[in-house]
Amino acid sequence: MDLLVKLYDVTSDPELDRRLTEKGITVRRALAPELETIRNWVAQHFSAGWASEALVAFSRDPNACLIAVRDRKLLGFACYDAIALGFFGPTGVDETARGLGIGKALLLRTLLAMRERGYGYAAIGWAGPVDFYARTVGAIPIPGSDTSVYKGLLDLKVNVPSHNG
Repeated sequence: MDLLVKLYDVTSDPELDRRLTEKGITVRRALAPELETIRNWVAQHFSAGWASEALVAFSRDPNACLIAVRDRKLLGFACYDAIALGFFGPTGVDETARGLGIGKALLLRTLLAMRERGYGYAAIGWAGPVDFYARTVGAIPIPGSDTSVYKGLLDLKVNVPSHNG
């Protein structure tokens, strides 16, 4: 199911930003030279489909991929305008870094970046943790969105042809 967020109601969380800074974690827009590192990390930790969406987010102007970093190591990412314009996601946090507030920080910063681009609303496609999104940014279900824009998506398993012979 897709969710809808009123971007004009989204606010930053300075206390969360302070806590992350104290832990040495920075949330920022990704830089062009980081594309392959981020795409490979997303494919390794999540899926090839999400890595493809991150690549599309990098093609936007400005780049629509935000990342969380500590000690020059990627801890999480969030994209927008990847599967469709006005959509938040995909987003993910490394399993070893969960519980620190990184997911919430990425969500808020990304939604605020969307608002700065002129969007009034954002859709969250095929939302996983619905309660988290509802609690954090007041997201509500979009009726009839069970298959979302992902309806009819190809099987994303990569088949490598054999070169024997």
